[in-house]
Amino acid sequence: MTKLNRDGVEIYYEVHGEGPPLLLSHGYSATAQMWRGQIDALSRHHRVIIWDMRGHGQSDYPADDRAYSEAETVADMAALLNAAGADRAIVGGLSLGGYMSLAFHLAHPGRVRALLIIDTGPGYRNDEAREGWNKNALRTAERYESEGLGRLAAGSPEMRMSTHRSADGLARAARGMLTQTDARVIASLPTIAVPSLVVVGANDTPFIAASDYMAAKIPGARKVVIPDAGHASNIDQPAAFNAAVTGFLHDAGLDREAA
Repeated sequence: MTKLNRDGVEIYYEVHGEGPPLLLSHGYSATAQMWRGQIDALSRHHRVIIWDMRGHGQSDYPADDRAYSEAETVADMAALLNAAGADRAIVGGLSLGGYMSLAFHLAHPGRVRALLIIDTGPGYRNDEAREGWNKNALRTAERYESEGLGRLAAGSPEMRMSTHRSADGLARAARGMLTQTDARVIASLPTIAVPSLVVVGANDTPFIAASDYMAAKIPGARKVVIPDAGHASNIDQPAAFNAAVTGFLHDAGLDREAA
């Protein structure tokens, strides 16, 4: 078990394979285990880093609500790259992990070699729409507090396969990491100048329009729709998903170390 201590918070992570670094971040209420079906395929040519966000899985569950935020998550990602000896990396994730990857690029564009944005939304320009998202996030926090971890059984595949020690961390993460405060991330899409892959499951209805939007706004982005897949497209159709990602990485020359 490998953990990184950042300001007193222990962050669990794993490193698999050798080659250009690739950091994958999981979705909300999931853990690093959601990437098990990708490790063999991606670690053949990459140093794959997977991790548990604070409040999730085998990482710490701080009692201070202020320990959970977009800024703290981005800082955790930077610290993970430092621990792995990676100045630059391919950065990606699913859902919340994809949003945080976009936020990481906004904060540290020089550290991102490429982006993998999977079944993700880029946030909201409209304040009213963002407020609606935040209300849902707060309701999610309240449900974890009242129902505990039992509500994971009704979630999508990446949630159902995850193990957490307590629902408290997930509730705090919903309030501090799932909620959004502004339009900085979505506004940054046209400024992205690295190879970018947008992946969405054909049945992931809530995220299809968002994926179309990102593919249109990110210069040169490639979009792949995974047939017969829902929100966890990497779990629903691992072979098709792995082929899409490895094909993109190869075509972009990202399966070799940067010159």
